[in-house]
Amino acid sequence: MTAVTPAARSRVRVAVIGCGAIGSLYAAHLARVPEVEVWVVDPWAEHMAAIAADGLRVTGLADFTAQVRPLTDGRDLPDCDFGLVATKATHTRAAVEGARSALLSAAVVSLQNGLGNEEAIAELLPRVIRGSIITAGAVAAPGVVRYDAPGDSWFGPFEPRPAALDEVERLARLLTAGGLRTHAMPDARGPQWTKVVFNSATSPLAALTGLSVGRVCTDAGLRPQVDALIAEALAVCDKAGIVLTRPPGEAVAEAIAEAYDHKPSMLQDVLARRATEIDTLNGGIAAEGRRTGVPTPHHDCMVALVKGVESGWAP
Repeated sequence: MTAVTPAARSRVRVAVIGCGAIGSLYAAHLARVPEVEVWVVDPWAEHMAAIAADGLRVTGLADFTAQVRPLTDGRDLPDCDFGLVATKATHTRAAVEGARSALLSAAVVSLQNGLGNEEAIAELLPRVIRGSIITAGAVAAPGVVRYDAPGDSWFGPFEPRPAALDEVERLARLLTAGGLRTHAMPDARGPQWTKVVFNSATSPLAALTGLSVGRVCTDAGLRPQVDALIAEALAVCDKAGIVLTRPPGEAVAEAIAEAYDHKPSMLQDVLARRATEIDTLNGGIAAEGRRTGVPTPHHDCMVALVKGVESGWAP
């Protein structure tokens, strides 16, 4: 039987690798676009079974049920036009390796936190998109995702192994049509680093103290640490020639006003005794600092402290 090439298909086939909160939200919104066929891959069998039986339900800021095609093994995916990687950073390589054969002809974007995910994807696939998102939610039950906070997405070709800009623009149009406003741009490093700078200044402190983002930013003893982490990250950006899309102070003020009690994913990971994404967040900034010759002692300290917490979970 002759295989159907991406160009010959009448529908755009998209694979979402990792179907937690973010993967579920992006898959469900894409599935609302008539020309898109969405497949989701996640090892959580109960979640996949609920989606197969009743569809993928979105609650919270939206209320609809999307029909997607769930799998627990990426090796069962058909050839795809686009891939969206939404796993934890620690699972990037294994998840993409599992779906690699279906994604060899696809343009693949990272929807993940931190730095270095695109590099991991690019070691396995030829056309990669740099992504940055601020959408938030949580899986409320198997087959159900709660949409907590809206937010734009920014996509651009990943410089070492780029997808074509017209592919980036096509994916952005599809997501926007599905209800998640997405911007295609030649260089998406600015939006990505804008998010990383804020998250790296608040998430590890929240994880270490158990405090919400807003409480970290308003605590008299912790706020100087937030500011010091931001200052180091900005120095790295300046040396690397990265221009942020908004001042970090605006994000801090917005977090205090609108997300005071929000528990970032790193705190949620610590509470659940799961491996955190510290290596791709503060560790990513520290790595770029070493590359550009900028000292990052505060970020190095956060990496050491969070890893110390993680080591305490070992038997």
